[in-house]
Amino acid sequence: MSDDCSADNGTTRTGLRIGSIFIILVTSLIGTCLPIFLRSSSFVPRWAFEFAKFFGSGVIIATAFIHLLAPAFDELGSECLSGTWTEYDWAPAFAMLAVYCIFFAEVAAYRIGSAKLAKLNIQYNTSGPHDEFHTHPSNIHEHSTSPQNVKINSPRVEKNLDVENGLSTETSSESDTVNQMASKSEAVAQLIAVAVLEFGVILHSIIIGLTLAVNDQFTILFIVIIFHQMFEGLGLGSRLSALILPRSVAWSRYAAAVLYSICTPIGVAVGLGVRESYNGNGIAANITSGILDALSAGILLYTGLVELLGHEILFNPRMMKSSNLRLTYIFVCILLGSGLMALLGRWA
Repeated sequence: MSDDCSADNGTTRTGLRIGSIFIILVTSLIGTCLPIFLRSSSFVPRWAFEFAKFFGSGVIIATAFIHLLAPAFDELGSECLSGTWTEYDWAPAFAMLAVYCIFFAEVAAYRIGSAKLAKLNIQYNTSGPHDEFHTHPSNIHEHSTSPQNVKINSPRVEKNLDVENGLSTETSSESDTVNQMASKSEAVAQLIAVAVLEFGVILHSIIIGLTLAVNDQFTILFIVIIFHQMFEGLGLGSRLSALILPRSVAWSRYAAAVLYSICTPIGVAVGLGVRESYNGNGIAANITSGILDALSAGILLYTGLVELLGHEILFNPRMMKSSNLRLTYIFVCILLGSGLMALLGRWA
């Protein structure tokens, strides 16, 4: 085995490495929970939430390209590997596999959910991809999950819809039950979409925590990862705050935020525990990290480009009818998030 493939584990600054577990935990919690806490406040302007949301979208996309896909190429193309791993570019193949898996899973979830709603005599208006299963925070004041979005096929329910004002006057208690079912079904769909996003960033967070613990260039990597996790947490937190959930499951926002925040510290703790025997440049480490990075890149690319940009902007009728000034502001937020995360890729 060449020198490049031998273990190169950091043994200095042990105290700071242990302290990084708690520092990264706190900064990740701040970045992720801040949008959730401020969402219920009345003094934070709407443009601030739009900034956090679309800045976060840019962060997610840059993370996929710069912090996941590029390292996957390096790891699966390492000189330490041999045989089949050197005969094909596996990194884009695994990323493509992840994209299709997430796509197929989303289609299956939508069809299964629609079938179950049909059995309850509930039909979602699917005239556009940004309707019922894709309710987002920027439209929370102008597009609520009101009953007019749900068609109720029940002879026992008497409805009177005011089409112009979008108001519903229903006297049947059954209609309330049906609307609650529709609301819960939509909540589940939103949770699934955010869960896909979180799954991708969690895989990445564990890997970078492990890398931080055993890397000899600890100081600069530590500083970069603090900002990296905070920015990525801001993107995830803004999505979690956007969820319109029943009160019974409102706690899931904070649970998801905590889950993301502890992953990198867990990775650091594991790395510190095994750094005497762990070879970060070895064959097993390169293959494992490369595959996980490529899969995470595919997940975040699909989520960022399809869910966050496609459904939020391109296929959102309200967004496409917005003023040029608002769209310009949104584009600047996206590019700023991507630009800062791409810049961090200079060091990590």
